Amino acid sequence: MKAIVAREFAPLDRLVYADWPEPVASGRTVVIQAEAIGVNYPDGLLVQGLYQMKPAVPFVPGMEVAGTVVAVGEAVKSVKPGDRVAALSTLGGYAERVGADEATVMKLPDGMDGADACALLCGYSTSHYALKQRAQLQPGETLCVLGAVGATGIAAVQIGKAMGATVIAVASSEAKRAIAKAAGADVVLGYENLKDTLKEATGGKGVDVGYDPVGGDAFDALARGMGWGGRLLVIGFASGTIPQFPVNLALVKGFSIVGVFWGAFTQKQPADYAANMRELIGWYSAGKVKPVIEGVYPLADAPAILARVLGRGATGKLILKP
Repeated sequence: MKAIVAREFAPLDRLVYADWPEPVASGRTVVIQAEAIGVNYPDGLLVQGLYQMKPAVPFVPGMEVAGTVVAVGEAVKSVKPGDRVAALSTLGGYAERVGADEATVMKLPDGMDGADACALLCGYSTSHYALKQRAQLQPGETLCVLGAVGATGIAAVQIGKAMGATVIAVASSEAKRAIAKAAGADVVLGYENLKDTLKEATGGKGVDVGYDPVGGDAFDALARGMGWGGRLLVIGFASGTIPQFPVNLALVKGFSIVGVFWGAFTQKQPADYAANMRELIGWYSAGKVKPVIEGVYPLADAPAILARVLGRGATGKLILKP
């Protein structure tokens, strides 16, 4: 089969579209014929050796896939060949066929698009975990989302609304702010003078929950816009700059810095992750959340698509298709 292969930790243009051994259906492994493959920011870090995990090389990156089961191992009980499913896999997603452990595989409801399913698996699931378990966002609170039209940001906007929050979305252009508004944001702002505009937007109260996948100067502005008892969620550093936080700010403003590591959550709290996915699918079926799919691209184009994601050029979710 064909796959995107990282033969070494190197820049994205060193990825190759090449032959790769097909996964084997044994034990608890489910083999899926891919119809949609999700592209995520950590994928681009992983292949360059910049992520927390460093797999042995060569490897196939990718963690999200939706498609049809073509084979199952002898211990698999919950799915069978012919079922449409979505699955998470630590590696191996950028391929025509993907092997995943049965525990990470879920059947798709009738009519669910494969691209939407991929978006729910990582981007929406990250934001859901961040807002539900880590921030414990409450109805009526104010949520500020940086990077509001990225794959996780737009998910945070929609999930924040589903949880009853007032949502302030921050994005870098008028076009992106229009997308955030269409996704349900109550207020849209740019990054210019963000500390002051947040103060104005919250009537001087400050933000209850801040959602930051950006880092850099934006983190500093959001930290200064937090309200008493607030929770500032550290999602990632798309700006490329990890902030140096003045801890006295948390002291005098009475807010918390809360780390969000979704990958560890899925491994350490699998029952909570499964419950979260059921809730997300319920919201999807009810029309409360709807992924924004910017485009579907050939699997062979993965290096260029990853470069767009890492360069913060994407709006919504990008999907690869074999």
